[in-house]
Amino acid sequence: MMASQKGMFAGLLLCLVVSMTVALQVSIPEQTYEFARGDNITIPCIFKPKNPVNNLVIITWLAEADKPGEPEVSILTYYSTGELDVSDRYDGRASLEQDIAKGVANLKLSSIGLMDNRLFECRVSIPKDEKGQLADTTQLVVLVAPSVPICKIDGRAEYFQNISLTCLSEEGSPLPTYKWQGYDVKNMPRAPAPRTTDKDGVLSLFNLTIESSGYYVCTSTNKIRSAKCNLTLSVMPPSMTMGSTAGIIGGVVVGVLVLLIILIYCCCCRKKDKAEDYAMGVPELEELHNDKPVVNGEVRQTRSKEEDDDRPPKIVDRRDQYKERSEKDYDDRPPKIVDRRDQYKERSEKDYDDRPPKIVDRRDQYKERSEKDYDDRHSDYDDRHSDYDDRRERYDDRRDQDDRYSDRRDRYDRDRVYDERSDGGRYSDRYDEPYDDRDRPPSVPANKPAKPSKNNI
Repeated sequence: MMASQKGMFAGLLLCLVVSMTVALQVSIPEQTYEFARGDNITIPCIFKPKNPVNNLVIITWLAEADKPGEPEVSILTYYSTGELDVSDRYDGRASLEQDIAKGVANLKLSSIGLMDNRLFECRVSIPKDEKGQLADTTQLVVLVAPSVPICKIDGRAEYFQNISLTCLSEEGSPLPTYKWQGYDVKNMPRAPAPRTTDKDGVLSLFNLTIESSGYYVCTSTNKIRSAKCNLTLSVMPPSMTMGSTAGIIGGVVVGVLVLLIILIYCCCCRKKDKAEDYAMGVPELEELHNDKPVVNGEVRQTRSKEEDDDRPPKIVDRRDQYKERSEKDYDDRPPKIVDRRDQYKERSEKDYDDRPPKIVDRRDQYKERSEKDYDDRHSDYDDRHSDYDDRRERYDDRRDQDDRYSDRRDRYDRDRVYDERSDGGRYSDRYDEPYDDRDRPPSVPANKPAKPSKNNI
């Protein structure tokens, strides 16, 4: 029984081998090929037809679609008649190395890049030989070193917060792996906290403290080489949130608006007070009491007629009087302060004759007073000039008297000299000391007779 079963199994296996040798077989030696970016490569493909001689053999190379669900991308198609059709996408980069007799259909690609990092399929079609393995695939891996990764912090680095440190290389084939390493403020490696996770380039840190501050390095690695990036983490105390900041700004704005409203209100009240003071300061009608003006029950001192002609009546400020009267008799004050200007206008129109003298233009009065003062000053100047002429005449008279006195003194001196000479010098002793020879007139020459004195005349 057992022997018969073994014989049957061997017969079936022999039939399978015979059937495979009589069917078309297409194969690619390796399931994966790895090449560096920019290389010129060849992907081998071998086929064994059922019949060694065939009138038509069609070889086709296809590439995996860019997106799932899309049709495969055609690279080239070769006919044993000698025709080769290359698609526009691979024109100038793809070619076929073929030998129909030996069953060779190799694909040649130049300057491969990341876009060639996909599955490739070799398919052979022979009429009347459609059984067996008609196609085979392989994976092309374009090796690209990882680019320098980009490190950044997601979240606020503050006490008791959770943040993530991310690390990502834009390029890298095969896809790189990432590893984070932390260093303390003294640049010494340290073990991660118990809850810290490091997955796919994301380092998650929970419940930050001051010990979380330090230096973090991320390493991106694939089978070609590795690259690194780093960042410095400084954990700070919690800062004000946007809500609290907006509340503070709003409070400041409200305070400024309230202050402006208060200032505007105070300015308006001040202007109103000034208007009331001005209304109270309008002079009231004066009444005459015994030919003297009476203002608010008080007799005002009258001026002289000349003063009345020279200047207008004095305007008395009623504000102080009104304030004193208001403090003394508050109950008798009318409930509302009436604008005196309207009352004054109505009373002036009704009783024009009783109205006090109109205040004249000060400029005309000043001009009249100036002319009058000028005349007075001119008359004073004339008087002073006449006095000056009188004093000058008196001064000239005194000067004439001084000249006469000098003449008398000169005559006296000459007479005294003559008397001394005629008397023999009896009186010369009296005048020795006080007499000065420099003031003495020149002596009479000896040959000139002496001048007779007045006594002899």
